[in-house]
Amino acid sequence: MNGFVRLMGAGALVIAVLAGPVAAQEAPVTKEAFQAAQAPHAQSEREIDILGHLANSHEIELPYWKPPYYKAIELKPKIPPVHIGSLVLDFSPTKHAVFALIAATIVALVFILSARSVARAQARGKPAKGFAGAMEATTLWIRQEVILPNVGPHGEGYAPYLLTTFFFILACNLLGLLPWGATATGNIAVTGALAVLAFVVIEISGMRSLGFKGYMGTIFYLPPGLPTFLKPVMLLVMTPIELIGKLAKPFALAVRLFANMTAGHALVLALIGLTFAFQSYVVGGVASIMATLVMMLELFVAFLQAFVFTLLTAVFIGLMRAEH
Repeated sequence: MNGFVRLMGAGALVIAVLAGPVAAQEAPVTKEAFQAAQAPHAQSEREIDILGHLANSHEIELPYWKPPYYKAIELKPKIPPVHIGSLVLDFSPTKHAVFALIAATIVALVFILSARSVARAQARGKPAKGFAGAMEATTLWIRQEVILPNVGPHGEGYAPYLLTTFFFILACNLLGLLPWGATATGNIAVTGALAVLAFVVIEISGMRSLGFKGYMGTIFYLPPGLPTFLKPVMLLVMTPIELIGKLAKPFALAVRLFANMTAGHALVLALIGLTFAFQSYVVGGVASIMATLVMMLELFVAFLQAFVFTLLTAVFIGLMRAEH
């Protein structure tokens, strides 16, 4: 268990390293760029900048004692963009890349320290207690009840990756609920990187389990007993469908996580914006209550989306390993 959890902690840093540069490559939308895009309309005191709060940027907000109670700090170093034809890649650190690394660091530290605590308890012949015991119980429940039944026989090797995915996404989601925080999973580049990594694991699992001929059968599918003259027609029809099906799985994973995390935050900001729009204590009170309820729902959604992403990835791996 000790080495297993240490592997999870290291895996969280690997996922963040893969997802972070993708988030940095996305052209961030600064507040100045957003306001310029809205010209000639100018933001008034009765408006709230929803896009500015949700979008990525080269700045990070820190607590400050004067209104608006935050101070924007520019992230450094500024790396010159890389031009590949018409494509521009910006590798300068961004807000979402920073919070993805923070989430990975939290997951790594939590499980490395929890593993040490569990190892000390086991050496004394006692079960782990407190926070370490809770993390061990959560990890074992997800492994035994979610991952292994869906991945299938001999699926223990996929458990560290799937558990790391769950806790990394959960940490990113929860960091976005904190004041002055940012939701890295509200960035399609981050969820896209997680989905691409899931796609690679799914396809490699199929190659290992089915062999070359069996894996090719998941692309060029021919039902058994099909007449010879119908085989070319079936290949022309089914091959694009099989390829689309392979790509649709990671696409659905990326969009579902991104949309759910972005929609909740946008709704909270819109409700808070009603206070500034109407400048009424009654509207402000009702809007604050509704925003609080939505934030409670967001806390549930943070756990749910991490669970759904992990569950579906495990299901897709299991389906690929047992394909045809």
